[in-house]
Amino acid sequence: MALEIERKFLIRNDSWQADVSRSMSIRQGYLNQEAKACSVRVRSADGQGWLNVKSVTIGARRHEYEYEIPYRDAEEMLDTLCRKPLIEKVRHFVPAGDHLWEIDVFEGDNAGLIVAEIELTHPDDAFSKPQWVGQEVTDDPRYYNTQLAQNPFKAW
Repeated sequence: MALEIERKFLIRNDSWQADVSRSMSIRQGYLNQEAKACSVRVRSADGQGWLNVKSVTIGARRHEYEYEIPYRDAEEMLDTLCRKPLIEKVRHFVPAGDHLWEIDVFEGDNAGLIVAEIELTHPDDAFSKPQWVGQEVTDDPRYYNTQLAQNPFKAW
């Protein structure tokens, strides 16, 4: 069983930018409209494509299954099958302490939103929060990409 343990935070300031190790542009969309048990996502980034199935659960722990698919298939599904708006973002990777943070700077209908994520091995794992990490939003469903695709940040 694949299990993702991830916590989400807002950003206090832009000092994280000095420590970015790499970045990638991501497009993603959802194939299922009324996700009761799981979301089915298509993602493309850096010339690669993925199909992802994730349980619809609020909190840090969720079931997740991800499979690489041909990039061209991913792009076609994003353009023709996924509900709109798509999630468009630039993901920045920022090492801090013993962890790698992923900072998502959203574009398009979610422009203005910046979310930091950290993946853990256990929901209660200790980790140091860099000074740029702000309020935790792990338990706030508005910040989940599935919700941002239905209710974009610009509409808040």
